[in-house]
Amino acid sequence: QVQLVESGGGLVQPGGSLRLSCAASGSIASIDSLGWYRQAPGKQRELVAGITSGGSTNYADSVNGRFTISRDNAKNTVSLHMNSLKPEDTAVYYCNAAIRGTYEWRANIRWGQGTQVTVSS
Repeated sequence: QVQLVESGGGLVQPGGSLRLSCAASGSIASIDSLGWYRQAPGKQRELVAGITSGGSTNYADSVNGRFTISRDNAKNTVSLHMNSLKPEDTAVYYCNAAIRGTYEWRANIRWGQGTQVTVSS
């Protein structure tokens, strides 16, 4: 069984930084795209940043220039470096990955359990 486990959330003051990490484990044959989504109270889940297997990245306009997504293919991890955090960045952040398990014939989308990020003074 394939699992995604996030870490690194917490409380930070406006202007501060946080680093989120997500590790994939289990019977993994391959990992395609990876990404981070977030969901604030009363709002729909939205894409924050994504990275392809080739390393191409894309960002939501609201975080472009402040957040950086990266992946370590050897460790099956994806990270999100968040700088210049704003109160409006407060949300539950979810790791997302297209993973083909050892016994699967195609990649399936997996989600982590979510980690809370709160930006407040």
